[in-house]
Amino acid sequence: MLKTVARDSLARNSALIMASTAGAAGLGYLYWLLAARELAQPSIGTATALISIAAVVSMVSNLGLGHMFIQRLPGAGVGEWSRIVSAGLLLGCGATALVSSAAGLVLPALGGHFAFLRDSSGLVALVVTAVALTASTLLDNVFVAHRASHGMLTRNLALAGGKLVTLAVLTWAGYGGASVVLLAWTLPSVAVTAYTVIASLPRLRPGARLGAAGIGAELRHVQGSLGGHHLINLAQAGPTALLPVLVTARLGPEANGHFYVAWMTASMLFMVSPAVASAFYAERTNAAPAGLPRAAAVVLAVTGPPALLLFFAGDWILGLFSPGFAAEGGVLLRILVLAALPDAITNLVVAHWRSLGQFRRCLRLNLLMATTCLTLTWLWLPGTGIEAAGIAWLVGQSVGAVAVAVSSVRRRGAAAA
Repeated sequence: MLKTVARDSLARNSALIMASTAGAAGLGYLYWLLAARELAQPSIGTATALISIAAVVSMVSNLGLGHMFIQRLPGAGVGEWSRIVSAGLLLGCGATALVSSAAGLVLPALGGHFAFLRDSSGLVALVVTAVALTASTLLDNVFVAHRASHGMLTRNLALAGGKLVTLAVLTWAGYGGASVVLLAWTLPSVAVTAYTVIASLPRLRPGARLGAAGIGAELRHVQGSLGGHHLINLAQAGPTALLPVLVTARLGPEANGHFYVAWMTASMLFMVSPAVASAFYAERTNAAPAGLPRAAAVVLAVTGPPALLLFFAGDWILGLFSPGFAAEGGVLLRILVLAALPDAITNLVVAHWRSLGQFRRCLRLNLLMATTCLTLTWLWLPGTGIEAAGIAWLVGQSVGAVAVAVSSVRRRGAAAA
């Protein structure tokens, strides 16, 4: 089995991406478990709300540059490679800093649940966290583009481990409050990102030198990324990032704390198909043979056991945080488990269509799912509670899977005729 994975580039890089996400998620699980046991619930709610907002800002403002890296870096010369990566990091992080600053100024005026952003410290924390997330996402895609996902694995394990150790040290020293959670979250991100840029990228592409020269020549490519990859990414990742924000806006930071823990626990399922989809797309851009059935088989083989574990033992897992998390999030977790199958179908199909250059089909499908999920979440939250977000996510993904099936049947019928 291991020899097969080692020989198969798609399986190998899918496994490395999943291992990276799983390792980071596992350490992240310990991170939030420590935070829940050492800090007050309101502090956890505030911190998760700010991190959720930062994730939305990063998603909106990273300009789709990660997928542009996957598309353009393979085969690029040293000079062009340096220019592409430099421009992507500077433009993506710069745009994130601007958008996060604007969000920190606007959101407190829109609702009392965002009052924690009124302080200058809250605004600074939002900007730093959002920029760190954007840099991390873009650097991950540099490794994926070169089918060198072992670098992504090492980087993310160091990042997640650094967060856990920093939080443990701060709480052991007697510090508390939401600021401790945010400091432990962002400081390792900045440190690992700096090390990656200074030490890891030159090893990945010998001779490469990052700098600001030639960024103007990259603007037309960034514009193309905005009109293609970025819109697809926004529609695809929008619900994932926005659901915690909507829960905060409608139910408050404390309810979002319960939602966030269940959502984070279910993420071990939702990480699989995006990982395989990214590896699948990288294979296609590197002109390697990669079939959709093979990618689907990898997803099904990996998601089955954890799905059964979370469905039947989810309450016990959430109870490790506290009985309150199990009581509030148990039903939500089971709903999210059911959504993993249609989510896998749509992720793989979007990667397949993207590799064929069918960007409009990708965008239409993702917009359909995002609109369904976010609209139903907003309408159902006040009356149903945090379970409404899970139900809406399940409905949105199911609608997308049905749309894929209908589209496939129609195209086969047209081809046969």
